[in-house]
Amino acid sequence: MTTLMQDTAHEKRAMNSQVEAVGRELTCYSLVDRIRSTAVAAIFLRLALAAGFLSAVADRFGLWGPAGTPGVGWGGFAPFLAYTGKLLWFLSPGLVPAAGWAATVMEVALAVGLVVGVRLRAVALATGVLLSVFAVTMTVALGPEPPLSYSVWSATAGAFLLASLRPAAVDVGAGG
Repeated sequence: MTTLMQDTAHEKRAMNSQVEAVGRELTCYSLVDRIRSTAVAAIFLRLALAAGFLSAVADRFGLWGPAGTPGVGWGGFAPFLAYTGKLLWFLSPGLVPAAGWAATVMEVALAVGLVVGVRLRAVALATGVLLSVFAVTMTVALGPEPPLSYSVWSATAGAFLLASLRPAAVDVGAGG
């Protein structure tokens, strides 16, 4: 009887050991899959944010078509500056072109940084800050609907989420 109990206890320990090994293996695969899916999502987010910036810049230079074309917001730099003046109503009119050009240069620089992955966490943080400024300014000047309809708050949240992720090994300057 004692031998039978010892054999049963030994079998239980062996079975528990096997179950634990399978559990560790599944956890390992789950972690790898989670890391892989997060990396893919981060790449998609980087490209989506960059595309949004570059599309807006293309629109203000008329690359999507002239003003009045369906789906075109500005169609040229002059209508973009008029919109910028509406958003920045508190600036003197002489400063509006400088603000418009500054936004354009920042959007291009951040888009390039997002695509290339240079100092990605810093670029993503700067993207979040710039989009926050856009969202708050739009909300104050135009009300809550435009930044919500244009998903500015969502893009802002995405940029801050991207900034919170650990850099991938392929990111240039992955330490930042």
